[in-house]
Amino acid sequence: MKGRVVILDEVAGRPCAALVVDGRLEELSVDPAGDVPLPGAIYRAVADRPMKGQGGLFVKLLQGETGFLRQIGGIAPGQRLLVQVTGPAEAGKALPVTSRLLFKSRFAIITPDAPGLNISRRIKEEDLRADLARLAEEGMAGADPRLGLILRSACGDAEADAVAEDIAAMRGLAEAVLADLDGGPELLVDGATAHDLAFRDWLDPAPDEVITEGGGFAGAGVDDMVAALLQPRVDLPGGGHMMVEPTRALVAVDVNTGPDTSPAASLKVNIAAARDLPRQLRLRGLGGQIVVDFAPMPKKDRAILDQVIKAAFKAEGEAHLAGWTVLGLYELTRRRDRLPLSEVAKGLFE
Repeated sequence: MKGRVVILDEVAGRPCAALVVDGRLEELSVDPAGDVPLPGAIYRAVADRPMKGQGGLFVKLLQGETGFLRQIGGIAPGQRLLVQVTGPAEAGKALPVTSRLLFKSRFAIITPDAPGLNISRRIKEEDLRADLARLAEEGMAGADPRLGLILRSACGDAEADAVAEDIAAMRGLAEAVLADLDGGPELLVDGATAHDLAFRDWLDPAPDEVITEGGGFAGAGVDDMVAALLQPRVDLPGGGHMMVEPTRALVAVDVNTGPDTSPAASLKVNIAAARDLPRQLRLRGLGGQIVVDFAPMPKKDRAILDQVIKAAFKAEGEAHLAGWTVLGLYELTRRRDRLPLSEVAKGLFE
């Protein structure tokens, strides 16, 4: 399968979406079973008790659910506030939320309490930037002064009317939500479903094909790709492989060269593992503390591998590269932004 292909499907009645680029799975989203809060959902919450030792406080959400907000100052128990879900809840823990809301569509992002008009740096053409700046000014004229606007890179290939409609829709939604502070805990905005996420975030650059008919996952081989992700082994070029195994405390990654144990083979397989690791963690929905046991190699080669790791994780958002331990392991952390694939896709692709 050549080119950039977006596939929207349902598996066992559950919406799912995949982005495949030149035959390789790059993005995957599967809606969880049941009524699980999705990242991006916005709630009217009620402040509960602070947890000073943890640098935050609990907030009451809908139907007895609890969120954890990493903020204490300026919030009193019982106060109404708006929070947005930032990721999935770990077993037995509160749902992670933030008070920094984002109202995000395909072309526009409204940013409460972060005023200003901004255009994606990926749009380079000066005339186009000027046209978009005018659209932004017109769309935000008379808006709540707390609101900012970011025009996304997808605006570069969009019709002006479509961009203007998106700005108006997101502005209207933001203003309505910000004014809705009266009452008890309530879900005000749903999080993006798998199909919503694909439409919003995966159509830039424009795909070569969008498959929407039923059975698209099976027809494009995505079923097999997902089934492979549910296994710990990841084959690498040159006969090497890595094992990606989540535990309760951390994610352990073990890199092996295979039959060739020469220094050159070790560096080659380590580079291949480092380049593919961000994709593997993203698709598997793994985060938190990650410890990598790379194949043995001379210490002088670590500088090369460091540069590969930094480049690989550059576009991964909230990842912190802690570096090498005294035992020769590599440590990093990655923000959990979705449910583990082993949970959300259990029984669907095996």
